[in-house]
Amino acid sequence: MRFMIIVRATASSEAGIMPPADDPLMADMARYHEGLAKAGVLLDGNGLKPSREGWRQRYQNGQAQLMDGPFAETKELIAGYTLIQVRSRAEAMEWARRFPAPFGRQGDGGEIEVRQLYELDDFTPGPALDQMKAIEAQQASQSAGAA
Repeated sequence: MRFMIIVRATASSEAGIMPPADDPLMADMARYHEGLAKAGVLLDGNGLKPSREGWRQRYQNGQAQLMDGPFAETKELIAGYTLIQVRSRAEAMEWARRFPAPFGRQGDGGEIEVRQLYELDDFTPGPALDQMKAIEAQQASQSAGAA
């Protein structure tokens, strides 16, 4: 089971404010992710640059419309993520409980949201699903060859 731990943005993260050198946040995050890696459950994790450096693509009536950031609703934005693969929802919840306050121990520590990812087996069988499984198998063999 794969889960994404989503770090919600704050006004500070959207302003691009980085933690000061003496803030223990980076060490806390490094220890947390090191624990995930040692347990063999870490798939990926990273912070995201402010929305002013991104864009959105909205689809309406079969047309795509591109909109450059920044985006006003900070509470709806993502500042970072950690992707884990665990055996159960309970295990994912245990790892989430250990997640450090994403914006430091003092003041507004932020908020995380945890969501389970769909697996290909969750979808109805058919030719498109077979194609997606073939792509997944090809990526797995390429990753194995690179290692």
